[in-house]
Amino acid sequence: MSGTRESRDLLSRCSAPRELRRLEREQLDDLAAEIRGFLIDNVSRTGGHLGPNLGVVELTIGLHRVFRSPQDTIVFDTGHQAYVHKLLTGRQDFSSLRCPGGLSGYPSRAESEHDVVESSHASASIAWVDGISREKHRRGDRTWTVGVIGDGALTGGLAWEALNNIATAKNRRIVIVVNDNGRSYAPTIGGLADHLDALRTSAGYEKALAWGKQHLLSHGTPGRAAYDALHGLKAGIKDALIPQVMFEDLGLKYIGPVNGHDISAVETALRRARSLSEPVLVHMITEKGRGYTPAEEDIADRFHAVGPIHPETGLPVAPERFGWTGVFADEICAQAATRDDIVGITAAMMRPVGLGPMHEAYPGRVIDVGIAEAEAVASAAGMAYEGAHPVVALYATFLNRGFDQLLMDVALHRAGVTLVLDRAGVTGADGASHNGVWDIAMCSLIPGLRLAAPRDEDTLRSRVREALDVDDAPTVIRYRKGSLPEPMPALRSVGGVDILVDEAGADSPARVLIVGTGACAPDAIEAARRLVADGMSVTVADPQWMIPVPQELTAMAHDYDCVVSVEDGIVQGGFGWSLRDTLAEAGVPVRCLGVPQGFPEHGDRTALIARFGYDADGIERAVRELIERLSAC
Repeated sequence: MSGTRESRDLLSRCSAPRELRRLEREQLDDLAAEIRGFLIDNVSRTGGHLGPNLGVVELTIGLHRVFRSPQDTIVFDTGHQAYVHKLLTGRQDFSSLRCPGGLSGYPSRAESEHDVVESSHASASIAWVDGISREKHRRGDRTWTVGVIGDGALTGGLAWEALNNIATAKNRRIVIVVNDNGRSYAPTIGGLADHLDALRTSAGYEKALAWGKQHLLSHGTPGRAAYDALHGLKAGIKDALIPQVMFEDLGLKYIGPVNGHDISAVETALRRARSLSEPVLVHMITEKGRGYTPAEEDIADRFHAVGPIHPETGLPVAPERFGWTGVFADEICAQAATRDDIVGITAAMMRPVGLGPMHEAYPGRVIDVGIAEAEAVASAAGMAYEGAHPVVALYATFLNRGFDQLLMDVALHRAGVTLVLDRAGVTGADGASHNGVWDIAMCSLIPGLRLAAPRDEDTLRSRVREALDVDDAPTVIRYRKGSLPEPMPALRSVGGVDILVDEAGADSPARVLIVGTGACAPDAIEAARRLVADGMSVTVADPQWMIPVPQELTAMAHDYDCVVSVEDGIVQGGFGWSLRDTLAEAGVPVRCLGVPQGFPEHGDRTALIARFGYDADGIERAVRELIERLSAC
């Protein structure tokens, strides 16, 4: 039937899980092939998480044939592996994936009753499963709760805290599906990875033993030597079977390893799990990027996340200009070459955050702790105690997960640790859980911490060097996703404040100070140019370090009639609020622009910033409103 019109139309016939369950077994492989073709065609146009979803096609088909969503609750961790789930639950228009008005790149309750957890901060799914199943059991609800967690997410401590509780829940209907592809972004690391690898290979025990016997015989190994060799072979192979005991000793039934690309095997394992009526861990072996040669051959991350690409080759449609991450990667390597105390730390994202080149140059000085940001930050405090200067590179949104350690392990102990936050501010397409907009407000609470938001390549390099020279307090450097802007040299510097524009209008009714921080500097400069062209007196200042608010900036602000502060982060509790509070006694009015309190949805970054009112148009508008208000007074 492969290649017929009927086989090509299978996906359109499966717009709900009940329709999927009506298919004959021999149709399922054709459906899987059709889904892979759909994903390659569509995600190549919009960009998105391609590799992870190519790897879970058969697994997701099996899930929806065995369980009855939404009555049975399915929780995905992380949500970037839920595209196939979306397709099988009625969402088959991917033309605007991750675009305004289109489907989210993660599960979304607004889209479907089949979606549960919208946040895609890894490792939380099992805790959700624990909570959901507890309440179901309390109410006598006999439906199942299923968590689908990648092996990379299983490195997070929260996952094990939840497993610890679930293990004693003998009367709850729970299935934990471990999607083991040996990777998060890059290959999964650590003891858990070794454990899963042992389980992954244990299924071949008898086959390996038979091969070993034949090998010994064919090579004519004599009597006693053959016995000793065979005994050693058996012991070594059996060692691979032992790690499964870890899960079962914890109190969880274990099924696996299972070929996650064999739909019959997937269904058999899941039906067996259902029959046990108690918590079960099902270990599925899958291949990230399966079925798409460019992804399978991508050693770095198997096309974990891509922009628009040519589907035939996998090459980018529009290669990105040298970006912020590349500058950091280059600078940290240059500094590491001259200082052996610099150590890099990443949480399963070595290349995305720019530590890949340093790892290649100095492999013993870059540590990947897995998806465990709290461990990354706390261990950095320990390294600093022993004389290192750790550089912890994370996405800004994931600093949330290490806040306690930054506060109580690093700052309290005045540890010289630098955190570099990639993808800071509004990131756009990845949506609510991945916009890095909370870090400025959080860091404002931490005593002794210094935070910088460089505006261009030169200031990024300078801030990195300055941060590495601080050995008695935490430093944070944040920058946006994407390409670098054109250089914005300062006209002059006043202490720690760079002056980017300073124009006096002949007939200006007021002097205006615009504080355009980091990624907001280009829009602040553009707004100032428009206002100056209209005869106004405007200065644009950019503090080299935003936290704490520089004394030179507050002193300077006293000479202006009004101030507009602009930041690429949540306004509430952010830099602008701190500046406003320091100027309150002087009576200088401050208008704070940035992201309003809330969870910014997925969409185009430029459009979101315009809506939030801190693009050039919004800054210009805020200045004019302030001046009108002053004139009215």
